[in-house]
Amino acid sequence: MRTLFFLFILLALDIYAFQAVRFLVQNWSTTARTVMYGVYWAIPVLAIGTLLVVNYVDISTWNPNFKIYWRTFLFIAYISKLPLVGTLLIDDFRRGFLWLVSQFSNEGNVDLSRSKFLSRTALVLGALPFASLLYGMIRNPYRYQVYRTPVKLAKLPKALEGLKIVQISDIHSGSFTFKEPIKQAIELINKEKPDLVFFTGDMVNNVATEMEPYVDVFDKIESKYGIYSVLGNHDYGDYVRWPDKEAKNENMALLKKTHQRLGWDLMMNENRQITINGESVAILGVENYSTHLRFPKYGDMEKACENCGPAALKLLLSHDPSHWDGQILKDHPDIDITFSGHTHGMQFGVEIPGWFSWSPIQYVYKQWAGLYQKGEQYLYVNRGLGFLGYPGRVGILPEIAVLELESGKSDDRSVG
Repeated sequence: MRTLFFLFILLALDIYAFQAVRFLVQNWSTTARTVMYGVYWAIPVLAIGTLLVVNYVDISTWNPNFKIYWRTFLFIAYISKLPLVGTLLIDDFRRGFLWLVSQFSNEGNVDLSRSKFLSRTALVLGALPFASLLYGMIRNPYRYQVYRTPVKLAKLPKALEGLKIVQISDIHSGSFTFKEPIKQAIELINKEKPDLVFFTGDMVNNVATEMEPYVDVFDKIESKYGIYSVLGNHDYGDYVRWPDKEAKNENMALLKKTHQRLGWDLMMNENRQITINGESVAILGVENYSTHLRFPKYGDMEKACENCGPAALKLLLSHDPSHWDGQILKDHPDIDITFSGHTHGMQFGVEIPGWFSWSPIQYVYKQWAGLYQKGEQYLYVNRGLGFLGYPGRVGILPEIAVLELESGKSDDRSVG
């Protein structure tokens, strides 16, 4: 029954959206109209066929990449019809209002035909998300960008001037469909010859085994003073229905072992103190800590700060950027820079460096991409290396962040 209901909804959406197509091609030649109708109805036929196959055929042996991209293509096709349908509804409300007025007026015939302008607008509004989402899926999921950001610290010792930190975040290995392109990201990281490399959580989507095919890629990352990592909300296995608690614990144990195999120093409410050019640098790592109720709050800053003495520079790895406003700024003024991820920039938005940046995620997270400053403290939010859900990106590309430290005072900026 659920399948039949869903089929009915899809078919109703297709029939209604078709009104715009039929209206605009009504004066075309018979052949041209037939071709256009065929192209339009091919997608609903394939969608219905896919729905039936998924429900009644075992597709577990099918190529996983084909399944991911085919499902996404159909999703894009239907999500793109929503603005089209919305515009047609506006037109129908207009027509209905004119009809109602005509019932109480003495005027002659009222034109209740569809608006050519609104019909064209509907098709344009449908074509824009279809084209952009399709392009983002084909072109952008592995189009890695290096974001270079200088960070000025008033109290930075001369010995730490020019310290280069590379940050990656949100690998989401369970979403990868190809292995070879990821090697380009590793090459870009190593080309920077970083002093420190930070990974700020979400290695996997759900289970630790998702990372297994990519261990021999990510273990090639090089760093002069080490690679440090923390967990993100997806790393705990909280989104999986485990048979028992022991199975979930085994998954976590495997994930920790994976960090070890990669040569990454996983910090779970811990700190490390290292010496760089004779100066003490403290690196703190907390488990996931979010001020949003739907995400876990495992982080413990008190525990992470235990036995962490004074240092010339204090750096914090914390997956969720809401932790910065929620706790760090208020209770830990000695943290110079916090490194976060989590938002992915929603994998959708517009960024014109130095001029304009927008993403729907900014209505949920105040700090969502790039560098932020309040007083003497900084937050850097990484746009993520991988992707989740939609296997692509539109406007917000996968990021390798390169932060280079400088001494000096910078203007306080509360936006990135």
